[in-house]
Amino acid sequence: MTLVYLILPITFLIAGGFIAAFVWAARSGQFDDLATPPVRASFREADPGKPPVRPAPAESPPPGGR
Repeated sequence: MTLVYLILPITFLIAGGFIAAFVWAARSGQFDDLATPPVRASFREADPGKPPVRPAPAESPPPGGR
């Protein structure tokens, strides 16, 4: 029973920390746009300062079937 008196306050402290982190994230705008970030990685445009990355040409098999 004495273990409950130790674990219960620790549990409340941890839960309070999670609630405080959630409130901070919500107020700082972390949840403002939930639809764009997953799609943004798929449609990222090339950096104008760098040339586009092109795949290397596939090697053709040597003559003779080897």
